[in-house]
Amino acid sequence: MDKRLGIIGIFIQDRNESAPAVNKILGENSDIVVGRMGIPFREKEVNCISLIIEATTDELGAMTGKLGMLNGVKVKSLLA
Repeated sequence: MDKRLGIIGIFIQDRNESAPAVNKILGENSDIVVGRMGIPFREKEVNCISLIIEATTDELGAMTGKLGMLNGVKVKSLLA
């Protein structure tokens, strides 16, 4: 399967509860992450992470599936 470029948006509502698990999953999948930017949006009490990835659809689905199962975490992805 060919690797494709993509974007993943992650929104974390409870940083103290979910951020360690999110970082663990991202670390386990660091081989597909090209770039990462995190922004704390304090006014809305949400933390945003955007990722640029190079992955197969299977790799993308495995990672976003794990992230999406975490409490207080919303994930959206797009492959080019």
